[in-house]
This record gives sequence, C-alpha cells and structure tokens, in this order.
Amino acid sequence: MPIGNAQPSVRPVQAGRGGGAAAGSSAHRGGARSRRAGGGSRAERLAPYVLVAPAALIIVVLRLYPLLLGVNFSFTGDGEQNGVAVGFDNYRELFEDSLFRTALGNVGLLVLLLPVAVAIPGLLATFIYLRVPGHRFYRSVYFFPAVLSPVIVGAIFNLLLAYDGPLNAVLGSVGVAPVDWLGDPDLAMFMVVGVHIWATFGMALVVFLAGFATLDSSLLDAARVDGASLPQVLWHVIIPSLARTIQFVFVTTMIGMLTSMFGLLFVMTSGGPEGSTYLPEYYIWIQQGQMNRPALASAASTILFVIMLVVGMLQIKLLERAGRDN
Repeated sequence: MPIGNAQPSVRPVQAGRGGGAAAGSSAHRGGARSRRAGGGSRAERLAPYVLVAPAALIIVVLRLYPLLLGVNFSFTGDGEQNGVAVGFDNYRELFEDSLFRTALGNVGLLVLLLPVAVAIPGLLATFIYLRVPGHRFYRSVYFFPAVLSPVIVGAIFNLLLAYDGPLNAVLGSVGVAPVDWLGDPDLAMFMVVGVHIWATFGMALVVFLAGFATLDSSLLDAARVDGASLPQVLWHVIIPSLARTIQFVFVTTMIGMLTSMFGLLFVMTSGGPEGSTYLPEYYIWIQQGQMNRPALASAASTILFVIMLVVGMLQIKLLERAGRDN
C-alpha cells in the first residue's frame, strides 16, 4: 500500500512538470510568432515609404530645392547689385516691360486655345477606337509628328508658310492674295500655336487611347441600342467615362504649351514680329542668355510657375465639376 500510494503521488508531479514545460514552450512559440507578426506588420507599414524615399529625395534635391533657390534669387539684384536684396523691384520691372506683358497676354491666348488642343486628339482617338476604315494606318500617321524635333518641325513650316512658299502659291492659284503668315503680328502667334498642336497631339492621342482601353464597351453597346447619335455618345458616355484621362491631358497639354514651345519660337519667329510671339519661357531665355540678367529671369520663372500652378488647379476643379454635372 505505501508503494501503491507513492506511485500516484509521483505521476501527477511528472505530468505537471511535463505540462508546464509544454505550456511554457507553447507560450514561447506564441510569443515569438506574435513578435514576428508585429515586426512583419511594421515592415509592411514602412515598405511604401522606403520604396518612395529615393524618388522623393530626387524630387526634393533636383526640383524643390532649386525652385526655392530660384524664388529667393528673384528678390536680389543684377549687375552691380548681384546678391543684394532688392525686394519686389524685379517683379515691378517685369510688369512695366511691354514684352513681358505681351508674353502674359499670349499665355491667355494659349488658355483659350487649350480646349482645341485637347479636342483634336480626343476626337481622333475616338474615331480610332470606333475602328473607322484605316484606323491602324491613321494611328501610326497621327503619332509620327511627335517623334520629330521642334527644330525640324519649325524649319519645315518656315518653308511652307513663307511669303513665297507653297501655301501662298496654292492660294494664288485660286485667286487669293498671298498672306504673310509669320510676318503679321495678328497671325504669327496663331501659326506657331497651330504648328505646336500639330507636332505634339500624338502624345495626347496615345493617352486617350490608353483611357479608351478602360472604357466599358457595354455602355457603348447600350447607347447604340437606344439609338444615340455620335454627339450624344460622346457627351453622355465617353466624356464622363474618360474624365480622369481628360483632366490629365488638359494639365499636361497646358504645361507643354507653356514650357515646350521655345524651339518652335526660336526657329519660326524668334519672338517677332514686333515681339508678338513672346512667351514667358522665351522671355526668360532672352533675359538670362542675352541680357545677362539672371535675377530678372528668376522672377519671370517664378511668375510662370505660379501661372501653371493656378491654371492647372482651375482646370482640374472645372473638369471635376463638369464631370459631376454629367
């Protein structure tokens, strides 16, 4: 009996020790797993920031920091006053300069012509998406001007639009008097803008075609079944469905018109006649490269940046409101 009584007293102790060890091991593994899970969740939260950090650093170093330096430099003087703070003197001088006021007026003209610059590639992309006869050929032809250098485009149209060029020869054959396309101050800016639209709408066309790839074709099928005309399909189906794409094209086209026309202006008109084709970017180049006035050029650059920022934000707001109304 003593032996029999001793045996049960030993087994619970051994079982307890074994259970305690198992429980401790299980608790240890659970704690390790929770720590790994916690570490994994922290890593997942930090991963996006780590991936974005190099691009953000490049933007800050190569974009934002030079921008801030340029803004600060615009409040200093040129020549003998180089590095000396002059307040808003550069900005006052800019708005007193008739050439700069002409450049700002031409910016207003670009804003007015912007819907045309966006509508042309939008309509052409619509016809290609609807597979009009020869759409594959048109798609390649429409994009071809986008690969040409602005200098080459400007030289080609200088020949075409010359006073004794082919265009006036054709007009003369039908009894129309020759027109000085690039020498008339009232026409020259329209010619340069038209050439720029022709040379660059291929990129916007590609963006529109990418937007059409996300369009729900069942909406078009439903519109056809209901007997909707092409203008009705455009206004009630395509434009609302491509609202984000249209916003993107509007903003990028506006930026391109304000900052990418220097080559055409330089080759086709050099700012003339009578300064009628000046744009802020051309004015900036003149002040920096020929007049050696970097502080004044920095002030003009700051104004151009503010114009692009304000116009871009207004475009986005107006397009969002139009999309909600549709």
